[in-house]
Amino acid sequence: MKTDAYPKIFLYRRLVQAKLFIDTHYAKPIDLDNIADEAYSSKFHFIRQFKSIYRRTPHQYLISVRMEKAKALLRDGLPVSKVCYAVGFESLSSFSGLFKRLYGITPLAYSQQQQYIKAQIKESPLRFIPGCFAHKSGWI
Repeated sequence: MKTDAYPKIFLYRRLVQAKLFIDTHYAKPIDLDNIADEAYSSKFHFIRQFKSIYRRTPHQYLISVRMEKAKALLRDGLPVSKVCYAVGFESLSSFSGLFKRLYGITPLAYSQQQQYIKAQIKESPLRFIPGCFAHKSGWI
């Protein structure tokens, strides 16, 4: 192994470890100091490193993880207030506002939309299968 490659590999491992920490503890009240500690780095240096690798700051990544988990829970039909607290937000209004700003729809409307789609799939599943696939399989 080349000696000049070791520090980069070590750096990447620490950043991946910090990313995995975010993925695992997204619902808990974690801050930048907690995440930077996982990477054994100062928070300012860590932010620069993380952004250079993942193209967003650790906080932006944390928010994106929380919002993706929230979308999954809303698809499952959980109430908006439970989803908000389950993914680590402390305020229902900030969660709803951020959700609407990111996705252009309120969490309640998104949940209702997903429940409607599930009902439609259950009612007529062939409408949601591409025609070429259904024809090839002999379903139509």
